[in-house]
Amino acid sequence: MSTAIIKRLRDPAGTGPGDARAGRAAKEWRATLVRDDATIREAIRAIDDSALQIALIIDADRRLVGTVTDGDVRRGLLRGVALDAPAAEVMNRDPISCPAALGREATLAVMRGSDVKQVPLLDEAGRVVGLELIGGVVRHGARDNWVVLMAGGLGQRLRPLTEDCPKPMLPVGGTPILEIILKNFIRQGFERFYLAVNYKAEMVRQHFGDGARWGVAIDYLEERDKLGTAGALGLLPERPKRPLLVMNGDLLTSVNFGSMLEFHAEHRATATMAVREHTVEVPFGVIDLADEYLAGVTEKPRYSWFINAGVYVVEPSVLDLIAPGQALDMPALFDHVLKRNDKVAAFPIREYWRDIGRLEDLERASADYATTFDR
Repeated sequence: MSTAIIKRLRDPAGTGPGDARAGRAAKEWRATLVRDDATIREAIRAIDDSALQIALIIDADRRLVGTVTDGDVRRGLLRGVALDAPAAEVMNRDPISCPAALGREATLAVMRGSDVKQVPLLDEAGRVVGLELIGGVVRHGARDNWVVLMAGGLGQRLRPLTEDCPKPMLPVGGTPILEIILKNFIRQGFERFYLAVNYKAEMVRQHFGDGARWGVAIDYLEERDKLGTAGALGLLPERPKRPLLVMNGDLLTSVNFGSMLEFHAEHRATATMAVREHTVEVPFGVIDLADEYLAGVTEKPRYSWFINAGVYVVEPSVLDLIAPGQALDMPALFDHVLKRNDKVAAFPIREYWRDIGRLEDLERASADYATTFDR
């Protein structure tokens, strides 16, 4: 890292009451503190509310016990750990830390050598008294990753609503689904978008134009024939220089796309698929048989799987696997990446997520809109 941004958040001892910046810093840092009997859900709240991407787990004497990051939580979800489980189940029990008395340059050297972005600062008794940050952790500015939104679907299961309107343009809370998706990306710092269009493409073009209304750049990938959820990527006019975010234009989610990009980079993946746990309850007693004999009965069992959540990150090299003009869906593209023996990561979504495939999904999303997206 040739140029580093480093920010030290500590108790603002010695600062005057008018030092608003120090007060804000202390408040942000203190928001990362979580007691060691907290749940994962409480740790997530600290991670999200502080905007510092870490929770510092402490004991009753404020001594550091461990840390929890967004990546720790998501890896726990993949192992089947519930959000109401103790934070200790996903906690890093041996985090990198530094003495608070250590100089700034020495702390920076530790962070560079350990490849970490946050380091708790401890006093002589091991109590947390501050937090060191490196590399723009607090809030991201503009992101140069391109975003491709698949907006060409027919929406057959939503007929007759989609007879005169493409599914991504159906309103949720009075706003088209695709506009809600776009604004969510914009809030997170993304500025370059491609909309893959086919069915009633002109309606999409008329509404979004070149993106100037939102201060971003929007271009269009025109599918003359249906190319699937991956085939349209073959229409990109040039290869991106950074990992590409791809998302279906018929789902709503409050996922942190920056966290997904970081998860992708941390796992050195060629492609990353967002996944979501889906649980089905069988409304009957399920019978286990041993030949012709009954071996047991499980009353109304629940089965869970991770399903494709329709959000992806792909490295530019993945575009080489897409033949121009040929239909291809994302699952098939990911199979091609796997056959190449490249790393493919699964990023579990813990935030709001709803696929709008049926009328009842649209109605539920409309009910959720005010509390989840109307901001």
